[in-house]
Amino acid sequence: MNDLVEGLHERVRAVRYKVRRISLTPLLVRAGIVLAVLVGLLVAYPVQVFNPRSLAALAVVAVLPAIGPRRVWPTFAALVTVAGWLLATLGFDRPPALWRLLAVAALLYLAHTLCALAALLPFDAVVDPELVVRWLVRAGVVVLASAVIGVVLAWLGGVGGERGFQAVTLAGLLVAVALSALLGWLLRRR
Repeated sequence: MNDLVEGLHERVRAVRYKVRRISLTPLLVRAGIVLAVLVGLLVAYPVQVFNPRSLAALAVVAVLPAIGPRRVWPTFAALVTVAGWLLATLGFDRPPALWRLLAVAALLYLAHTLCALAALLPFDAVVDPELVVRWLVRAGVVVLASAVIGVVLAWLGGVGGERGFQAVTLAGLLVAVALSALLGWLLRRR
């Protein structure tokens, strides 16, 4: 019995030691994950489904990727967000507004990139704040470029009546091929 109590005290001391060593930057990155996922969920889901129980479930979904960014939780949170978008547009006949689509896509990407950063940072890491700022600026550039391309392609979809959809499809296909070629070139360059 004395060994059991001694083992319990040792574990409590180890947890206390780890908690005291937590630094602010990794904690803020994980708080950013929670915020990005939660706002993304709130934008994606229709207002009609919000009640205390569903909001608590969405809060749990938002916290899981921050706790385990290397596990399946970031993918799970992204799938729950996409399910909310589909529920809103198909189940509640909410028209797919461009601003909402861009906001959900930007928040999904931000949560994804913050999970990638959090997976690299141990809780006791001493991190230069400039690293996080550069990481977020790079993510902001990607989001802005994607939004501009998305708006231009949406605009092209309305040009030319029925033929406009073919132009957007062709432009999207060309962008996908160009990105695939760029990624292949970057992988071979290593």
